[in-house]
Amino acid sequence: MTDLLHILPNFSTADYSHLIPSLEKHLITCTDLLTLEATDIAKRAQLPVLDVRKLVGDILAQLQGQLGLGSGNGATTSQPDIQAVEKLGALRKSGNDLLREWSTISTLDDDLDAALGGGIPTGYITEITGESGAGKTQFLLTLLLSAQLPPPHGLSRPSLYISTEHPLPTTRLTQLLYSHPLLSSTIPTPSLSHILTLQTPDLESQDHILHYQLPVALARHRPALLVIDSIAANYRAETSSLTTTPSTHPAALAQRSADLVRLGQLLRSLARQHDCAIVVANQVGDRFAPAALSPSQTPRHPALSSSPVPGWSHSSPSPLPHSLPARPAQSLSAAVAPAPTSTPAPAPHPSVLTLDHQQRFFTGWGDTPPSYTHDPDHSLKTPSLGLVWANQIACRIALVKEAAYLRHGDPASGASLANQMTTLDQESAIAETSAKGAASGAGPVLNALRAENTGVGIERAEWAPRTWRRWMRVVFAPWVEGVRPGEGGVEFEVWGGGVRAVRWTDG
Repeated sequence: MTDLLHILPNFSTADYSHLIPSLEKHLITCTDLLTLEATDIAKRAQLPVLDVRKLVGDILAQLQGQLGLGSGNGATTSQPDIQAVEKLGALRKSGNDLLREWSTISTLDDDLDAALGGGIPTGYITEITGESGAGKTQFLLTLLLSAQLPPPHGLSRPSLYISTEHPLPTTRLTQLLYSHPLLSSTIPTPSLSHILTLQTPDLESQDHILHYQLPVALARHRPALLVIDSIAANYRAETSSLTTTPSTHPAALAQRSADLVRLGQLLRSLARQHDCAIVVANQVGDRFAPAALSPSQTPRHPALSSSPVPGWSHSSPSPLPHSLPARPAQSLSAAVAPAPTSTPAPAPHPSVLTLDHQQRFFTGWGDTPPSYTHDPDHSLKTPSLGLVWANQIACRIALVKEAAYLRHGDPASGASLANQMTTLDQESAIAETSAKGAASGAGPVLNALRAENTGVGIERAEWAPRTWRRWMRVVFAPWVEGVRPGEGGVEFEVWGGGVRAVRWTDG
């Protein structure tokens, strides 16, 4: 019952002052009261059954009142009958009301919006995850400006940007305003002055800002979009020092899980209350798939692996032990028979109930092979903060980045790929260079483009990395169908005006 006043702040506990201490002593929460039988709760807390039922009825009436199903005055409800059902009110918002009030923020690209079900919806938490350079920041910056556009692309309201790592890249935002035709031609034009910024350098300040300053800012400025970039940076920095000690490792992970649950509950409440879209960026880590046992790791014959004879060596060219006395040749061949060769056992297939098997359905990696890489397991990633945080969000968008290669000995396909991607890669390289500077790693991309345009260097390498290709994949969302197993998603590129889908042409 320690969470009763947190769930129902206006609940009157005067009539139940004799019950609450015993319920708190036995760690009975509101969830237990609503899901367990009253007799089981009374036996566990050693309380009268009728009093427990009355308390459960009042809590249920309060919750129904918040949803618009009843008066919500805390009166005890009797057994349901026809008259009681007729007196109950309707929901605050019906299904038709929700459809009429459905509002989204566009990515300024028709193909990307179609894959997202119209764009980024308000009232939900949407996560954009991917490795470094996949385009997360480009997506977020585009949304910060498109939220200021009038419908149907935006909501004509400002945006709020909370940074945990780097300050807001205003230079890149200015380039987006002048490069994208929709942003530069719309009146009134979106402005950087309509983007509010907050900085959270550590986890303590992040909790204070999200719990106290953020609700005030949302009520005062009414932003259409809240961006947190990134959600995992401070948690990874704070918990990395605690998890190094084996004695504090379980406690640190349990505390972080509880903090993530409270954070998800807070953000969902703010998104519904202020009708704003909350988009968080998340980092990823490498994931290594279970590998099969190699022939060198397979167990040998039992007689050879556990032989007590001294001087026996498995790596010696002859299986003859050095301590055996000399014998005739015919007896030696009969005494020492060649060991039967055992075939390598196949790697055990993971059970469908294990995390290794199921995480492909909610991480965004593992259910489709890469298109260009040789090793499919090399590109497996896992979003940070684990399964606990995945249960707090409504939608996960994975940005997958893979290297595109030119194969030696296949000039037709290589030339076709070069002709189709040259202009796109040049614009992407220019956009990345202007956003991150000359030391961002775009130099090799530009050098590869120059070599390709001059016809030098393509035929020399058997497999030469040329540039990066990116895909947007909707992992899960309640309003749109996610990417099916085996599909790569919508391919997109980064250009001077933000992000846009790649439309391949023959030639």
